[in-house]
Amino acid sequence: MPTQTAAQLRDEARVAYDAFLAGCPSRKVLDRISDKWVTLILTALADGPLRYSELGRRIAGVSQKMLTQTLRTLERDGLVARGITAAVPVRVDYALTPLGRSLMPAVIALKHWAQEHIGEIEAARSAFDEQGQRSVAQGQRLAGRRIPPAPATSRIRSAPRVRI
Repeated sequence: MPTQTAAQLRDEARVAYDAFLAGCPSRKVLDRISDKWVTLILTALADGPLRYSELGRRIAGVSQKMLTQTLRTLERDGLVARGITAAVPVRVDYALTPLGRSLMPAVIALKHWAQEHIGEIEAARSAFDEQGQRSVAQGQRLAGRRIPPAPATSRIRSAPRVRI
């Protein structure tokens, strides 16, 4: 193997971690942090450690299964730490790790952006859906005639049975 300069090694490393390449491991990280439950859990933990039940109450709509799975994956990725306190009953707290805290400026910025621009996004969705309905209506016209929609309860008629 030929000797490489430091610049060549840096260039190689840069290509190895290019998220646009299918095999890049950073894609898995992007996939993880783009999940809505991950974003909400990390944001909830930004103010300090929380118990499992507190997280469940704070994040409306998350099932116990999704909360458990997401917390496990965040713990595995080193973004969340699980602390156990010996008591009756056992107390389990979840907190951000230093790595998780380093991600928070981006997560919080994304959350704020979504909250700030949701009105514009919903307006764009409505306009797009309305345009799509007009396109469908135009497509139903054939040579100046409107094609009637198929009945909702149409049946496919089969050939009569022949007994042999």
